[in-house]
Amino acid sequence: MKTVNKFPRETEILDPVFINMSDGVRLAAKIWLPKDATSDPVPAILEYLPYRRGDGTSGRDATTHPYFAGHGYASIRVDMRGSGDSEGVMLGEYLKQEQDDALEVIDWIARQPWCTGKVGMIGISWGGFNGLQVAARRPEPLKAIVSICSTDDRYADDIHYMGGCMMMDNPGWNSHMFSINTTPPDPLMVGNKWKEIWMDRLKGSGFWIEEWLQHQRRDDFWKHGSVCENFDDIEAAVYAVGGWADGYSNAVFRLLAGLKSPCKGLVGPWAHKYPHFARPGPQIGFLQECLRWWDHWLKGADTGIMDEPQLRAWIEDPVPPQTYYEERPGKWVAEASWPSARIAMQVFHLTSRGLQADKGAAEQITINSPTTVGMMSGSWCAYGLDPDLPGDQRMEAGGSLVFDTEPLAEDIEILGAPILSLQVASDKPVAMVAGVLSDLLPDGTGTRVSYGLLNLTHRDSHETPEPLEPGKSYAVTLQLNDAGHRFSAGNRIRIALSTAYWPTTWPTPEKVTLTLTAGDSSISLPVRPANATDADLRPFEEAEGSGPLNATVQVPPNYENAFSIDMTTGVVSHRTFSDEGTLTYDDHDGWTVTSSHEEIERIHPDNPLSAELDITWNENFSRGAWEVSTKTRTTMRSTVSHFIIRGELEAHMGDELVHSQTWESEVPRDLV
Repeated sequence: MKTVNKFPRETEILDPVFINMSDGVRLAAKIWLPKDATSDPVPAILEYLPYRRGDGTSGRDATTHPYFAGHGYASIRVDMRGSGDSEGVMLGEYLKQEQDDALEVIDWIARQPWCTGKVGMIGISWGGFNGLQVAARRPEPLKAIVSICSTDDRYADDIHYMGGCMMMDNPGWNSHMFSINTTPPDPLMVGNKWKEIWMDRLKGSGFWIEEWLQHQRRDDFWKHGSVCENFDDIEAAVYAVGGWADGYSNAVFRLLAGLKSPCKGLVGPWAHKYPHFARPGPQIGFLQECLRWWDHWLKGADTGIMDEPQLRAWIEDPVPPQTYYEERPGKWVAEASWPSARIAMQVFHLTSRGLQADKGAAEQITINSPTTVGMMSGSWCAYGLDPDLPGDQRMEAGGSLVFDTEPLAEDIEILGAPILSLQVASDKPVAMVAGVLSDLLPDGTGTRVSYGLLNLTHRDSHETPEPLEPGKSYAVTLQLNDAGHRFSAGNRIRIALSTAYWPTTWPTPEKVTLTLTAGDSSISLPVRPANATDADLRPFEEAEGSGPLNATVQVPPNYENAFSIDMTTGVVSHRTFSDEGTLTYDDHDGWTVTSSHEEIERIHPDNPLSAELDITWNENFSRGAWEVSTKTRTTMRSTVSHFIIRGELEAHMGDELVHSQTWESEVPRDLV
């Protein structure tokens, strides 16, 4: 990424700025502002997050917000209630209180003398979610948003559940927020109230997974904040951005298809990062692209951005499977609108002879997968910083039903969601199926292209699941994640079906045998024909951003990710360790932060009830002799009938234990 130091407008930083909510709680903000904005007002861009603007997102903020300010915007980063240097307590994700606060913040911004009254929102992940959710509340000043790596559906396509299966990231994400919610404000920013604010958080924020597990089906809890419930609520212009290596690319396509407000979509090869520095590359001049968007919607400038195709996507070329890529080769393509009338579904039938154009005879084939199928699935939400992408899919083949084409006679390019149509029966009332689409290279290695999960009790509805009748055959549909990929001539296409996908998803209560009726099952691929106009697309500019954060690395980061097998017991373990290192923030009087966490998942290949999860987070904040630290631990296991969870919290000032608390719950399984 190219660093830009000189901008059209000279800027200044206001930090901290406290914004008073109507109930008396103060939210902390950092504002990058053109120095002459009071005499020459500018539109504003808001990023609204719980991830600590003072240290948590400060590195990313340094490359982004000064860039927008230098091009004539007030760029504002606000700590949500209960986070960073803001007062109050955070009680959950995407609550109405969060949205209400955002409306007050936007109103406050629009009334400032340096603001023209027009506001945009930008954010990735949580910030992408609440951009959509706040837009659905229709605050008058909010004219446009950029929503990156987000979702419109909090149940069907988020970190908690996928296809009605409970994601391992559900307790994993709890452990992350459990830790963040214990962290203190900076006394330099908030003064003597810091300990009172901190203790309120420690005692009040809770152990969120207890509530998440009480809602295992798509009820009102998840419908709140899911803008897909009524796309018409959104009137602001939406630029939806995703990456194929991320967990959140599907929403881009649903938003394009569902929104009536102006909408554009962009999907690159990226993991869960901003596209001007994300891996896998290529990175693009994303901040310049945002400026074209903001200039059009907030300044009324003719940038041409709305004259371009509605969807821009990266079609990935075949590559050998790796758990980390600097870049994924491919090409940019575009579709004038989405859904695209140009794309047609090509059907391949699952037969005893592989993937075939002809249906063939109806034959029954059974599969009872080891619980460890899925070890090469990579992270559900990859960050692209360490080896967290899917590995060689040959590792999964022995525990799956596999259906391969013959070597392709010509290239097949897909863009969109592959759809599996299966005729299956289960020997148990609760079962799942994982479907994996892979590209097999001539040497036999398999690169995952897409996948999907379906809890078969959710075959007809996520709101009203029903147990399976053992032995009864059901016609079910499993939509895989959207993908953009070119299968080249000479390669083969593979579909793999399994009854487990660990450690991506929590296993079923019992080991399951599925019977597939081959010949009556198929995969439909969204085949995109060549388009000569792709060669004429406006090229993205070089990735650039403002200068790096002024900080000193005391201890460098360290990441570990490994599987191991106990050859005596047969238990398989997956351990990840993320040490973010120790960083001193030089512009904050020596504020020093250390953060690390270890996650261990274990399971026996023949026993789904052996699954267990153990995650520990450590946080440390210091300045001179002043020091506070917190440690949280989340554990989870299950029986046939219940999920069993435990949370532990300890907080210290120096060597003194100032707060400790334990949570324990047994939550009934609800056909999961």
